[in-house]
Amino acid sequence: MSEAYCVKCKAKKEMKDAKEVVMNRKGGKKGRALSGVCPDCGTKMFRILPSKK
Repeated sequence: MSEAYCVKCKAKKEMKDAKEVVMNRKGGKKGRALSGVCPDCGTKMFRILPSKK
């Protein structure tokens, strides 16, 4: 499931070319996120994922 919100289209859509990335968080911690592209307008989409425990 790689659904995210497109700011330009103002709707939730399925991401195209979604891949998991590692981002820096507060306090020097690492976080997980999904990064992809909107299939309709081509805008970059981003979704923050819960941390693994």
